[in-house]
Amino acid sequence: MKRSAFFISDGTGITAETLGQSLLAQFEGIEFDKNTLPYVDSLSKAEQVVAQINQAAEQDGERPIVFDTVVNEEIRALIAQSNAFKIDVFASFLNPLEQELSTRSSYSVGKSHAISQMNRYKERIDSVNFAIDNDDGARTQQYDQADIILVGVSRCGKTPTCLYMAMQFGIRAANYPITEEDLELNELPPSLRPHRNKLYGLTIDPFQLAAIRHERRPNSRYSSLDQCTLEVREVERLIRQENMPLINTTTFSIEEIATRIMADTGLKRKTGQ
Repeated sequence: MKRSAFFISDGTGITAETLGQSLLAQFEGIEFDKNTLPYVDSLSKAEQVVAQINQAAEQDGERPIVFDTVVNEEIRALIAQSNAFKIDVFASFLNPLEQELSTRSSYSVGKSHAISQMNRYKERIDSVNFAIDNDDGARTQQYDQADIILVGVSRCGKTPTCLYMAMQFGIRAANYPITEEDLELNELPPSLRPHRNKLYGLTIDPFQLAAIRHERRPNSRYSSLDQCTLEVREVERLIRQENMPLINTTTFSIEEIATRIMADTGLKRKTGQ
């Protein structure tokens, strides 16, 4: 079964898409053709959107599902005329909040993603730069500035997790790939030992690791199942030997990995001063 889904906003569309994706993910038996339509901020653009929705309805033989976070009431009313099942995020949540708080919402476009707290925004940008500078064991001399250091085999998800933690939480996350040379020491590499309390281990299923590495270096020793199995086994042994926290990334998204690490370590989102 297939249905079209639209995430419509007069801003970036991030809020509509995030909420819509979360809700649609609960219906595993349905394949959704997803379309994000940001910056629908005029009646002429809204008319084009309505035509696109109606065309999808005609092609599918079913009403598309529409999630919108449009502020302008005229634009919302126009979109509501489309042949779709429409979920108005603002109407669903803001109206009850207005009643509870006994005050009217400002209905400001892009308010949820505005740079309203410059300190917090700067913290996130600095954290992203830190994650990039300290990727794959680079600049280990900066580890004293890190909030957390992710360790594990190459290609187990360390880099995207560090970047996500930086962008979403303002966390200064570094990562260090454990190599065969490191494993010969049978203990933590010297650059990691002073920062023992910041270390967090990542591991992964060897079969998935081999598939990921094969895309980067096909038919190489680096991507062979035997090599991946050896590295995963030995790195897990080292992590347990050092009593470090450990998460298996095989079945988790980057968002889930980062959130679990935040919860496990007690790290808090940087809010600025």
